[in-house]
Amino acid sequence: MYRVKQLPGDADLSTFSEWLRQQGVTHRISSEGEAQILWLEDPSLTDEVLVALDQYMQRPDARRVIRQSVHSPVFVNGRWQPSPRHAPLVLGAIIVAAILAWVTGLGRHPSSTFFMFVDPESFRWDTLDQRLGAWSATLTSGQFWRLITPDFLHFSWSHIIFNSVMLWFLGSQVEWFDGKARLITLFIGISLLSNSLQYLASGPLFGGLSGVVYGILGYCWLSQQRMPRFQFPPALVVVALVWMLIGFTPLPVWLGIGRMANEAHLGGFVAGILLALLPPPRQTGS
Repeated sequence: MYRVKQLPGDADLSTFSEWLRQQGVTHRISSEGEAQILWLEDPSLTDEVLVALDQYMQRPDARRVIRQSVHSPVFVNGRWQPSPRHAPLVLGAIIVAAILAWVTGLGRHPSSTFFMFVDPESFRWDTLDQRLGAWSATLTSGQFWRLITPDFLHFSWSHIIFNSVMLWFLGSQVEWFDGKARLITLFIGISLLSNSLQYLASGPLFGGLSGVVYGILGYCWLSQQRMPRFQFPPALVVVALVWMLIGFTPLPVWLGIGRMANEAHLGGFVAGILLALLPPPRQTGS
């Protein structure tokens, strides 16, 4: 193991050590005279662990969050395993998406146009000017729901299952630790930017929760640097960004996956990072 930090011998590191274990960080805390030594198995995690440790030692609010995380009923054997009562809003969004997928026949039924960003049968949208005109006319007529409802449209069961799993894993943590108001703010803010960017780039024939998933991932990643509380592998961000970059290449089409909503992914991730700059919620935990 690699020696990364020497700490006072009277510092209570038991809670921090348990939190590291929940994060999947293999470590050891040993005694050396009147000091304690923190060791890590993976030296690449040193910077992240030291930032979290400094917050734990210096900030009472960070200690409270980590303590709540360690003793939270939603952790089972150190793993994030919430039940529906811990994240009812996230569960509700997933249920709505599943119902809409069934009602619209995965986007093949004519009723699906009611939930698209603009009605593709009422406007031309081949050029950017036409898209802007259609968007303006849609909002002028009061159809504001279309800014959000594309999130709930899906065009394959594999698409909705993957998005639902990721939304449940990340969104449930936001709802539990940061509260329902913050989750709603994230959902709306991310949806507005991701859906708008995707529409301007390609028109109204898109849908899915993946833009929201990317946004919540961006939010969790950046806000985790300021106040550790979420549990997810750091590599998840790298994988998501690589997958987004691949989506901007012809590879998905060559593989038969089809064109991805890359602008929605990008817009969502940027929106999530921007929203992570908001002041932390006053209270954590639901």
